[in-house]
Amino acid sequence: VQLVEAGGGLVQAGGSLRLSCAASGRPSAMGWFRQAPGKERDIVSTISWTGGSTYYADFVKGRFIISRDNAKKMVYLQMNSLKPEDTAVYYCAGSTAGWATKIQAFNYWGQGTQVTVST
Repeated sequence: VQLVEAGGGLVQAGGSLRLSCAASGRPSAMGWFRQAPGKERDIVSTISWTGGSTYYADFVKGRFIISRDNAKKMVYLQMNSLKPEDTAVYYCAGSTAGWATKIQAFNYWGQGTQVTVST
């Protein structure tokens, strides 16, 4: 399984970005994670194989929306009301499990896309 992210960039605080992730194989649960310089990689959001279950970290609840299109093998992260503290490299990840909310469950990783939120 190969995952390729796109959609990162520079945005002003309060703005929006939409990240996308193209999967070459058929991972089941999918997720978005982020890592800021000098910090550990954190979970942002995950979505089950069917799309019927979603998980959001507290710091993005109400601002980010995860979705997927299995026919296109795509996963998306709509990021609204962005804050400077959202600045990080965002990674798409896939799991062999149908539903997962722990980083340890994710086996496949993309190369990451930089998101920078300016004040």
